[in-house]
Parts: sequence; structure tokens; C-alpha cells
Amino acid sequence: MDYKTDIEIDEDMLDVEFLNQASLFMKYSQHYAQMRRSVDEEKQSLDVVKAEVDRDIRENPANYNIEKVTEGSIQSAILTSKKYKTAYTAYLDAKYESDMAGAAVQAFEQRKVALENLVKLHGQQYFAGPRVPHNLSEQRKAKEAEKEKSATIQTGIASKLKRSK
Repeated sequence: MDYKTDIEIDEDMLDVEFLNQASLFMKYSQHYAQMRRSVDEEKQSLDVVKAEVDRDIRENPANYNIEKVTEGSIQSAILTSKKYKTAYTAYLDAKYESDMAGAAVQAFEQRKVALENLVKLHGQQYFAGPRVPHNLSEQRKAKEAEKEKSATIQTGIASKLKRSK
């Protein structure tokens, strides 16, 4: 799955992008479902490993350097066992993959909204060339000068108010 390529929108091919949106969304939704299933399977494996290690500790506490068998010592030994750590890491990896797949599905929902908005802008001739050419740098300078003038006026009013008190 090439998420970075699939998520991008070609503004010049909005019709094609719209036609592909549903199939891309389905593709990533299926992947997300598979990843959630993988998380469930890894969780099940983790629980089985935990039960197996628990049983082994109860049967052979000396193998885990446990002098007195208590629930606390058993739980500590489970969490520190190599077998449990390996299963837990696999579970965390599956959970991460599932979370990323879920984020991809959300991104494709956002992509749909973006496509809809681009079509609206296109319909309003937003992408048509300007009717009257304008110089952006001059307009920017004029806007900055207007802001400075407004700030100067505000400063003048504030100083007059302070003197009148």
C-alpha cells in the first residue's frame, strides 16, 4: 500500500480522483479491518502466553527465583519473563499498525471532503485566472503600511487617554 501516493489529489483530474475515491477508501478500510483482527489475534496470543507462564511459575517457582509464591510475585515474574515480553511486543506492534491504518482511513475521509471542496471552488471559477491583473507584492506592502498606520493611531489614542487621567 502506497499511502503517500494514494492520498494525494491531482487538481487537474478531479473527475478521475472522484472515481477512484470509493475504491481507495474501501482498500484502506479493508486493511484497517485486517489490522484490527491482527491486534485481536495478538491479544489472544498474549493472554495464552500469560496463562502458560503463570502455570509454569506455579509449578516451578524456583526456575523464576521465587521463594514465596504470591499473586504479586507471580505477576512480577510474568511481566519480566522473556516469553511474555516477546508476545507483548508483538501485540504493541500490531496495535501500532492498526492505529496507523485507522489514521489512513480518516485521512481518506478528509480526502473526500477536500475533493468536494475543490469541485465547489472549481464550479465557482476559483481556479480561473484573475480578471484584473494585480501585483501581489504591492498589495502586501500596502496592507502592511495600513497595519502600521492603525498601530500608530492606536498608540496615539492610548497615550492621549493616559494623559487625560
